[in-house]
Order: sequence, then C-alpha cells, then structure tokens
Amino acid sequence: MRSFRSLLTAGLISTLAAPAMADSPPAVMTSIKPVHSLVSAVMQGVSEPGLIVEGAASPHSYALKPSQAAKLSKATHVFWIGHELEAFLEKPIETVAAHAHAVELLEAEGLQTHEFREGGTFDAHDHDHEEHDEHDHEDGEHAHDDHDHEDHDHEDHDHEDHDHEDHDHDHDHDEDHAEMDEDHHDEHEGHHHEGKDPHIWLDPQNAIAMVRKIADVLSEDDPANADRYAANAAATIADLNKLIDEVSAQLAPLHDKQYVVFHDAYQYFEERFGLHAAGSITISPEITPGAERIHEIRDRVQDLGASCVFAEPQFEPRIISVVLEGSNAKAGTIDPLGADLDDGPELYFNLIRNMATSMRDCLS
Repeated sequence: MRSFRSLLTAGLISTLAAPAMADSPPAVMTSIKPVHSLVSAVMQGVSEPGLIVEGAASPHSYALKPSQAAKLSKATHVFWIGHELEAFLEKPIETVAAHAHAVELLEAEGLQTHEFREGGTFDAHDHDHEEHDEHDHEDGEHAHDDHDHEDHDHEDHDHEDHDHEDHDHDHDHDEDHAEMDEDHHDEHEGHHHEGKDPHIWLDPQNAIAMVRKIADVLSEDDPANADRYAANAAATIADLNKLIDEVSAQLAPLHDKQYVVFHDAYQYFEERFGLHAAGSITISPEITPGAERIHEIRDRVQDLGASCVFAEPQFEPRIISVVLEGSNAKAGTIDPLGADLDDGPELYFNLIRNMATSMRDCLS
C-alpha cells in the first residue's frame, strides 16, 4: 500500500500553482456516490464531478490511490461529508487539495442531525435531537401534514478522533464465536463514537439541505453558471420532495415492524420514514463486534420477534447467520451507498427507492 507521504508527493508535483477556473467550469471532486449524485444533479449541463470512493468500496476503510491524489491536486472544489465518515480524506484535503474549496456537508445549514447511538440495542426514538410532530416540505408548492422541515442551528461539536485499524470482516462467527480472545472483546466493546452521526444523506430532507449548499457554493464561485446551478437545484429539490412522499406511503405499513441492521447507519432513514430498528450488530463496520454484543442482539431478535436482519453489500459477515439462530427472522440486504448503481444524478433517488423496497420485501 502506498504511504500517505508518497501520495502527497505525487499530488504536490502538480500543485505548484493552484488551478484557476478562469472561463472554464469548476473541477469538482466528490467523496462517496450519494454526494457525487447530488453534485451531478446540480452541475447538469455544466460539467461532471469526479468520484473518489467507487463501486462497492466503503469510506470507512478506504485508502486513497495515487491517481486520485493527482485528481485532487487539480480540483477547484471538494465535496465530502466530513471526518466522521471519510477520515482518509482529511489529510489529503489539507495538503494535496489545500488550494481547493473543500465543503464539509455535515456542517450544511438546514440539516437535521442525530448523535451516535450507544449500545447494540435501541429504544424507540433513541435520538438526541429536537422531536417534531408535524412536517412541512421546504421549497415545495404544497404542504404535507407528515413532514416538518425546519432549519436547525448546529453548535460545534468536539469529535473524539478515532484511529481505526483495518479489521477482517470475514470472521467465521459460529457457535464458537464466544471463544474469541477476551482482550479483543474488551478493545471493541469499549469503543464509543461521539458527535454527529455522518450518514445524513439517508434522510432525503437532508439531501435538500445538501443540494442547497452545493448550489450556493458553486454559484458563488462560478457566477457564469449560477442560473444553471439554481435551476438544477430547484428541480432536484422538487424531485426530492416527491421522493419523500412516495417512500413515506410505501413504508407506512411497516411502522410497527422490528428489525436489526448490520451497522448503525440508518437512523436518518428511520426517523424520516417512521421505522424502528431494534439494534445493530456493530456501531461501525470497521469494528468487529464481540461475543457479548452478538448474544445481546440475538436475544433481542428473539424477544421482539424481529422480522428481519439486514446485511450490507459492502460487508457480508457470516455473523448474520449467528444472529438469526433461534428466530423466525429473515435475512435481507440494504445498501446505504449505492454500490451496484450507476453513478450520476439518478443514483440518489434509486438508492433511497431500493432501500425502501428492500425494507418492504423483508419486513412485509
């Protein structure tokens, strides 16, 4: 694996002078596929952004390639979620892409954010945020009783830095799982995330706030195309409002269903659409769960009569079969990143629809 220093050297070769946009459109790089999709929607008819984390790769364990460092060195803009999700990008943004306008979407105005949940099992509405009883679409031409999209003020949070080592997710988790090394358990069972949960894009209302931020930044920095960005953003926001209504109707019959997810990435989706996860197998996919957590989740599935346990295409742990033992729950798959979807403006909409369909098929 190439060291960060070698990546830095490769990138700096072409950064002796910062790239100027002049009359050319901005050279935009994006971190993950959902962000790329929203930026692509705003930039339609102007230019196409680049994508760093491609295919089924996960931002939790990604390593930047030299070719991507070179692209970052030429970027005028970098859109990413933030350190909490793409920690691997923090140093390259500060060095290789130091000249670029880096936009941390986790800090966009108008987001409804949640703190990380603690523990393997969740209580209903186990979120640290302001509760809302009614919801109205923003920027829509019609109001809805079941959506409240108020802007939220965000205070700066101190985030504890986490040095995550690579972990093998293909462990053989069978009945002997409890015999795993006790020190290994202690290391991971005591791990806690603090600060904002970064999976903000899984609430389409947050996607609206992200689109606004993307359009504002690009319009200010590229005024020649400001009208195009504004028109694209307005059309995308209208489509996102329709998406919220569509998925809300699809998932309404599932509000009383209990299920378990592989890692705790879905509370934004759950809160928007009234779903209730019973727990997660791991707090983060780079952390191997210990036997105590596995048994806790398995007991939870049995006690609640949970309908489904969801894996992810990026991580297919054999541990799912252990959690399913002794229950009537089914195994399903949900994809928070669009691993198998074609890149582009439609990816985000297909991603949310596919998640809703996977939920419906497994929980019905």
